[in-house]
Amino acid sequence: MSTLLQKHLAKRKEGIATGIYSVCSAHPWVIRAAAEQAVADDSLLLVEATSNQVNQFGGYTGMRPAGFRSFVMQHIEAAGLDAAKLVLGGDHLGPNPWRKLPAAEAMAHAETMVAEYARAGFTKIHLDASMSCADDPERLSDEVVAQRAVQLCKAAEAAYETGDRALYVIGTEVPVPGGATHAVHELPATSTEAAAYTLAVHKKVFKRELPGVWRRVIAMVVQPGVEFDHDAVVDYEPAKAEALVQWLRNQPESIVFEAHSTDYQLAKAYQELVRDDFAILKVGPGLTFAMREALSALEDMEQQLVPEPQRSKLGAAIESTMLKEPENWLPYYAGTLEEQRLLRLYSYSDRVRYYWHRPEIAAAVERLIANLSSITLPESMLSRYLPAQYVRVRAGEIGRDPESLIVDRVRDVLRDYAAACRAV
Repeated sequence: MSTLLQKHLAKRKEGIATGIYSVCSAHPWVIRAAAEQAVADDSLLLVEATSNQVNQFGGYTGMRPAGFRSFVMQHIEAAGLDAAKLVLGGDHLGPNPWRKLPAAEAMAHAETMVAEYARAGFTKIHLDASMSCADDPERLSDEVVAQRAVQLCKAAEAAYETGDRALYVIGTEVPVPGGATHAVHELPATSTEAAAYTLAVHKKVFKRELPGVWRRVIAMVVQPGVEFDHDAVVDYEPAKAEALVQWLRNQPESIVFEAHSTDYQLAKAYQELVRDDFAILKVGPGLTFAMREALSALEDMEQQLVPEPQRSKLGAAIESTMLKEPENWLPYYAGTLEEQRLLRLYSYSDRVRYYWHRPEIAAAVERLIANLSSITLPESMLSRYLPAQYVRVRAGEIGRDPESLIVDRVRDVLRDYAAACRAV
């Protein structure tokens, strides 16, 4: 709930370096993994949907905000997580899905969307009106962005009927949501001047038009200097963000930084980010990437354990579906046909995540799970293909069934985030 999240982050003012990771995914196994990790840690769980994933028209998941809430609740209840420990968030809520329309029309859609999120009980909302619409200049001024953010905030505030009011996040990150589409070798942190101006402009407009809401603005999105492209990760370097971090610590506002595109960092980086006031860490593609790795490992095992006519042929189903429906990967994967083939499966941007619900792929996954659930997976084979899960199976910590193995592989990613976000 929003009050619990605000109290959790407020511990930082007492010198306790606590944080929270934000799970940005709509895959059932990822939500299950996140819920099980939160149960194990007795922690809050923050799950967020984006404006493209979930909106009043269904988004690419086919879910509206209330439907997404029901979907998440179903999986956290199955995992045994107390619903009071769930925080639902909306990420990049603004005109982005309709940016090809004139601004007035796009913003009207965005207001309707934000209001739906509010009515559905989402209590952490990232107000992102930074993108230009059809009749806008190429780059919007901070003043216009702030004014539109407040316009969206008014829609949200008017829609809340009962329960906690939302906590808000302002600003936007430098990289493209979901990872860069080209090679990135170096990335500067947001300058203190840019951060200061963004904060000052938003504060001025909020104080003028929504004076009582500014105290619920808990975070600002900035670039800490982290990113990933198709086959490389720009690692966090604390020195690059040192001036930015010191600036924040001198501010009277009780806000933290929110860092996007933190997937694939080393475990030490998450600890350093939380220490340096990047107290909200977004993760998305890294989770479904780990899930895909587990499914690929299980298919390799299936090829050795199951007769050919009965096999799922999951990899072939993924390839044929992505080739038939290229709109979610072709604009992002350049290169030769062979390079594109490898990127479809292995790119860190994990565009495969848009295809798991396609009928041919979903049927192949179901067949794979059924095939491997009907036999006993050899421990010695698990040791080769899923070594970390092999150890936990041997220790009796997880089951040997394929779904437990997949979920635990996703938790391998979450464990690093969870360790960094615990109060120390």
